[in-house]
Amino acid sequence: MTAGFFEAPRAAEFALRNVRVPATLAPGAVAPATQDGHLDVDIAIASGRIADIVPAGTIDVARGPDLRRSVVWPTFADVHTHLDKGHIWPRAANPDGTFFGALTTVMADRQANWNAADIEARFDFALRCAYAHGVSAVRTHLDSFSPQAEISWPVFAKLRDRWEGRIALQASSILAMDPFATGEGDRLADLVARHGGQLGCVTRLAGEDHVGVPANFDDYMTRVFELAEARGLDLDLHVDESGDPEARTMIRIARMAAKRKFKGAILMGHCCSLAVQPDEAIEATLAACAEARIDVVSLPMCNMYLQGREGGRTPRWRGVTLLHEMKARGMRVAVAGDNVRDPFYAYGDHDMLETFVQAVRILQLDHPMGDWPQAATTTPADIMKLPATGRIARGNPADLIVMRARSHSELLSRRQSDRVVLRDGMAIDTTLPDYRELDAIVGMK
Repeated sequence: MTAGFFEAPRAAEFALRNVRVPATLAPGAVAPATQDGHLDVDIAIASGRIADIVPAGTIDVARGPDLRRSVVWPTFADVHTHLDKGHIWPRAANPDGTFFGALTTVMADRQANWNAADIEARFDFALRCAYAHGVSAVRTHLDSFSPQAEISWPVFAKLRDRWEGRIALQASSILAMDPFATGEGDRLADLVARHGGQLGCVTRLAGEDHVGVPANFDDYMTRVFELAEARGLDLDLHVDESGDPEARTMIRIARMAAKRKFKGAILMGHCCSLAVQPDEAIEATLAACAEARIDVVSLPMCNMYLQGREGGRTPRWRGVTLLHEMKARGMRVAVAGDNVRDPFYAYGDHDMLETFVQAVRILQLDHPMGDWPQAATTTPADIMKLPATGRIARGNPADLIVMRARSHSELLSRRQSDRVVLRDGMAIDTTLPDYRELDAIVGMK
C-alpha cells in the first residue's frame, strides 16, 4: 500500500487531531476560524462514520495523531466525465488539437475499436485512478449513437455494480440532436431509463461544430424534452461548446424548460460561447437560466485546451463560461474533469484536486476563496442527488482526504501527491494503476 505523509490508525474508533477543514465544507461545525476560511478542529471517527467535529485540542492525545493543522477535505464528486473515451490517446491522437479534430478522431476510433472489452478495460482503469485520488462519485457521458449505445450502457451497468460502495457511478447519454427526431430517440430514451441514467445530447447536429443555432433546433430540443418527460428523466446537456458568439442555444433551452414547467433537473455543460457574447445577451441568458433552475458545470482544463486553438496563433481567451455571474444569481455551478487522455483533452488523471486547482487559476476562484471549494465537492454531489457526499458532517461516512497542506495557498501551490484517502474511516491504497496495463488495448509496443 502506498503510504501517505502519516499512517492512519486502523481502529474502529480514533481521531484526526489538530486539522483544518474549509468552513464551507463542514456545515454545522463550530471552531476557531483562520483568516483564509478554515476551521481548526479535531474529527472523531467511529465505526466508519464521523462521530464528532470539535475545536482543535478538545480530543485526548491518546485517540489519534496530531496532524499539525493539515487540511482535510471530503472526497470529491466529478459530475462530468467521458470514461468510455478515456485513455485512447496512444492509438487516437488529435491531429491538430482542435474540437473538430477531436470529433472526427473519436468517431473513427469508436467505429474501429469500441467493443465491450475495450470499453470495460479503459473505464475500469479510469475508475481506479479516480478512486485512488479521492473521488467517490462520478457521472460519465456515454457516446450513444446506435449501435454503440447497446454496447456501452451494459458495460456501464456492470461497472456500476462492481464499484458500488466505492464510487457512486452515474451515466448520461451523449449524441447529436438529429437522431432524436427518429425512432432512435425513443429507443435511446428507453435504454437510458432502464439504466437509471440522464438523457443527454449536444446542441449541434451530427458531424458539425457548435456554430450558431442549428437548423430546426427548437423542434429537436422539444423532442428531447418530450422523451425525458414521458420517462421522468433529468437532462444533462453539452451546450454551446465554442467561441462563436452566435452559438446561443443555452437561452432557448432555459426558456423552453420554463415554458413547459419541466419538472426534472437540467445540467448544462461547457456553455463556452456565453463568455464572448454582448452584455445584453449574457444578462438575458442568465435571467432565463436562473428562472428555469438550470445547473451549470464548467470543464476548465478541456475547454482551455480546445477553445481558441489555431495553429501558430496564441489563444485569445480561456474557453470557460461565466461561473461567477451564474453563482451570483443563485445558480448551482460546478467544475469537473471532463475528458482524460483522449482527442478532446490529451492529459489528465481523473484527479478532481487537480481540476479544482486549475479551475481556481483559470476562472480566478480566489481572493476571496469563499465557498468555491464546494464547486468540486458539495455542489456536484447535490446535482447528483448524493446528500452525504462532498461535505464533512457529523453522522456522514468518514470519506475524507487528509493533505499535508495547511492553507489554501499551500494546497494550490504544491501537488498533494502524498495525500491520505480515508473511506469509511479506513485508509485506502492510493497506488495509481500503471499505464502499461492498457498497452495491449491501446496498441502501445
